[in-house]
Amino acid sequence: MDFLAQHWQWTLLAIASATFLIVDTIRQATDRASLAPLDATQKINREDAVVIDVREQGEYAQGHIPNARHFPLSEFDRRMVELNKFKDFPLILCCASGNRSRTVLPKLRQAGFDKVFNLKGGIAEWEKAGQPLATGRKAKGKK
Repeated sequence: MDFLAQHWQWTLLAIASATFLIVDTIRQATDRASLAPLDATQKINREDAVVIDVREQGEYAQGHIPNARHFPLSEFDRRMVELNKFKDFPLILCCASGNRSRTVLPKLRQAGFDKVFNLKGGIAEWEKAGQPLATGRKAKGKK
């Protein structure tokens, strides 16, 4: 107890660090809005999920998830109405790392999209998991 009393700053720092780690671990475990790449692939194949890529044009052209719809973050608010035709489908949002696409998720939920997910780790994790990428322009397919 003498050590703790004499080094209260270090003790407080250790408690704060442990608390942060525990809270972050719980948050990640209960975050049902994030999908790992393999879970996203299953959702695409089994539930006809639509992938929405919010990266900018140059990033998208370098490689994107096959059949992903391109809605750059800089244009997203203006173009969001175009997504209404996909309201009945699960939407998987992606970007390079998962951070930019995570910002779009609440906007879509507020607009009435119930099945919205974020690709955990973004395209970087998608590639690391050995999932395919397409290059060039997306095919003009309709759901």
